[in-house]
Amino acid sequence: MDYIDRLRALRIDNDIKQKDIAKIINKSQQGYAHIENRKAKLAIEDLTTLARFYNVSLDYLVGLTNEQRPNYIKNQINVKTNKGNININQK
Repeated sequence: MDYIDRLRALRIDNDIKQKDIAKIINKSQQGYAHIENRKAKLAIEDLTTLARFYNVSLDYLVGLTNEQRPNYIKNQINVKTNKGNININQK
C-alpha cells in the first residue's frame, strides 16, 4: 500500500469528499482527483498538511509504519490556505 492508497482510504474512512480535501491543499477537485488517480504528484508540503489533517504520521502515509498516530502529534492544527486559516481539531 503506497501513500496514494493510504490517502484514499483515510478520505473514504472519514467520509470526506475529494473537493473538501482539495480545498485544504489549495487545489481544485479535479487536481486532487488526478493525485488519487496517479496522474499528478503530491508536493511534500501538501502531504504534511494532510498528515496533520488526518492526525497520522508521515511515516504511516508513506508506508514505513502501520501505526497511524504517534504520540507527538498535537490535538489541533492551523492550516493556512489562500482563503484564510482552517483550524482542525484532532481526535
